Amino acid sequence: MRIPVTFGQYVPVASAVHALDAKAKMGLVAAFTTAVFLVEGFAGLAVMSCFVAAAIALARVPAMLALRGIKALTFLLSFTMVANAVRWEPATVSLVRVGPLALDGPGILDGVFFASRVVLLVVGTSLLTLTTTPVQLTDGLERVMRPLRAIGVPAGEVAMMLTIALRFIPTTAQEAEKIVVAQTARGARFDEGGPVRRAKAFVPVMVPLFVNLFRRAEELAVAMESRCYRGGEGRTRLNPAVMGAVDWAVLVTVSTALIAAGIAL
Repeated sequence: MRIPVTFGQYVPVASAVHALDAKAKMGLVAAFTTAVFLVEGFAGLAVMSCFVAAAIALARVPAMLALRGIKALTFLLSFTMVANAVRWEPATVSLVRVGPLALDGPGILDGVFFASRVVLLVVGTSLLTLTTTPVQLTDGLERVMRPLRAIGVPAGEVAMMLTIALRFIPTTAQEAEKIVVAQTARGARFDEGGPVRRAKAFVPVMVPLFVNLFRRAEELAVAMESRCYRGGEGRTRLNPAVMGAVDWAVLVTVSTALIAAGIAL
């Protein structure tokens, strides 16, 4: 049984997207998210899909790697489709009816639309972690949240915690995969029986997984303390990231085009 890595896995290749400053990519992700929520029809989703496809091609990351996160959202996508497709009583022309619940054509289209919107958001935002190293991501997050220091928000510490959480996702998946393989070799079965039985079968996996996670967290804390980490205040950087002319031009141009497309479509 293989547990795929969904987020937090950096792909080290040379591309135009990798070369962009982390803050510019965060701004593009924010503009893309806003545009996806602004579109009101399938034409707008098609335009956003073309943008995502172009971004994946420019980033030179495997398309399947960018699409991995969809599998983890199977339940959410199914629930989104059903919640929007099912009507209560008013459906006059229904495809399927069970008591007061009905399934009609417009409802199915609504479900497909909102599920497609979720897919685009997952794939588009995953490019940020696929093309940005943890160090660049931490630095970018800290600089983006720097204005929040005025109200007492520790921007450096929050950025570090978010980056560590993202970095631990693939590590957790790898640990879980190793434990599942070890338990399978000892006779455990994770693909037999009903949902309750399968859930119980994962108990011997979750216990050592959490033990290993706490051990890794303790080791990380000791390593950070031994390197005199005391928070973001007063820290210096070996290679400070600076937004260049190209970064600003890409951010302003692409963000404007995305927002305009979202409003128009």
